Amino acid sequence: NAKFALTILVIVYVFNFIDRQILTILAEEIQADLGISDSGIGFLYGTAFAVFYSVVGIPLGRLADVWTRKNLISIGLATWSIFTVLSGTARSFTGLAVYRFGVGVGESSASPSAYSLLSDYFSPKVRTTVLAIYSSGVYIGAGIGLFLGGTIVEYWNSTYPDPSLAPLGIKGWQAAFMAVGLPGLLLALVVWQIKEPKRGLSDGIETPIHPTPFKEMFKEMIGLTPFSLIRQENAGRNILINSVIGSLIILFCYQLIILTGDIAQWIAFGLGCYFITCWIQSLRLRDPAIFSVIFRSKAHLFCLMGFPFIAFVQYAHGAFGPMFYLRNHGVNIGEVGIMLGIFTAVGGLLGIVTGGLLGDRLRKTYPNGRLYIILVVALMIAPSSLLYIYVENLYLSYFWNFMFSFLGPMWLGLGVSTIADLVLPRMRAVAGAFFILMLSMLGMALGPYLTGEVSDFLQDQGVSEGEAIKTALAWCTCVLVITIGYHFSCCTNDSSFQPTLHLCRKFIPILFLEFHV
Repeated sequence: NAKFALTILVIVYVFNFIDRQILTILAEEIQADLGISDSGIGFLYGTAFAVFYSVVGIPLGRLADVWTRKNLISIGLATWSIFTVLSGTARSFTGLAVYRFGVGVGESSASPSAYSLLSDYFSPKVRTTVLAIYSSGVYIGAGIGLFLGGTIVEYWNSTYPDPSLAPLGIKGWQAAFMAVGLPGLLLALVVWQIKEPKRGLSDGIETPIHPTPFKEMFKEMIGLTPFSLIRQENAGRNILINSVIGSLIILFCYQLIILTGDIAQWIAFGLGCYFITCWIQSLRLRDPAIFSVIFRSKAHLFCLMGFPFIAFVQYAHGAFGPMFYLRNHGVNIGEVGIMLGIFTAVGGLLGIVTGGLLGDRLRKTYPNGRLYIILVVALMIAPSSLLYIYVENLYLSYFWNFMFSFLGPMWLGLGVSTIADLVLPRMRAVAGAFFILMLSMLGMALGPYLTGEVSDFLQDQGVSEGEAIKTALAWCTCVLVITIGYHFSCCTNDSSFQPTLHLCRKFIPILFLEFHV
């Protein structure tokens, strides 16, 4: 049953990323049809998806801690599949953005529930490897999404060179969205049939069934708003702090709107930040135990600060890698989809499983063995990403792209397993949701958009489209310095980054009324 469940959940994660990643290979076609800029594509791929994915993931993560997890995954899968199909009907930037919101809401149910399920199916001894295998669905799905998207568009455009003669006037990119969305509805029925294990069984800490799971989810939803603070102790002070933080977020986002002119990006990002702030403040008052584990654990804080910047680079390259090849090497969309699809699927699968196996092995000998792996990976990602961008030979570029696809995923299973080890079974889904939230808000909501914004800025200065996206991708790689610095600090016991970590540990609890030492 455990192996069957793992197989099904990997397939679900594959569908998750097919529907998420296919936008990147369709970007040039969508831009030509709807007149969307590079930063607009970054918004659609990143922020529009990530904000709703992150924020809704919090109450759904709580529901996964108290309700039947396989049912939640099934409903979420059906939801995001429907919105993927609807994406194929979009005729404007706004319509496509709304459907991407829906995809984000549906997909937010999958990983917190799956992490919790797999942690109960398998013992802690093999948890890193199991979660790494599950996480391989990211790269298999992303690869298949690139392959299918490129293949479908090339076939459709060659079959119907005049879109008006196509069935219902559908264009290639629209047909691709519909084709990948429909099978998810059938898979949702299969997921409903898998067996739900006893919560906490593998750790010997069985948790009783919660009598009112949806009430708990509703409380978590209220926790995303300031209304949750009204009936709490020191309500006036809580609301005052919340108002100050909200005002600072508004001021910050307003300045960014003036600077960039992108209203949708910064309103969405600001709302996401505010909802998350409300949730953190509410969590401190409602469940001090989970709050302390997330914000007072040095190891947990380190994960939250270090890992998102690797995700920033990966999401940026994932969003604009296909566009880079189309603009700079003159290859057709079918070839780009096939080559990058293979690199992403094969390289990602090998990389994430290799990282998981090395993590389990080194942890037996070195308590911080996982950190050594992540440090080495971050050091190797930077040159491989720059080489695939700047080498002129197409096949050498493909080689270094494959190396980037192999090295990039090695850290993910290590991060997820670390989060699972740091919390109690009843806290895993919420902690996992918050981990994904950080990766999404700092990595996905900012990486693709800022890369697209840099590309648009360079094009406004007269730089060619190909050179602009090349420079933008090189720029985004620089943020790896942050991850490398933190991991070097931990691996060598260097104290240069400790003041920042210490400040965060003290500032966050004080900000949310944790005044005692």
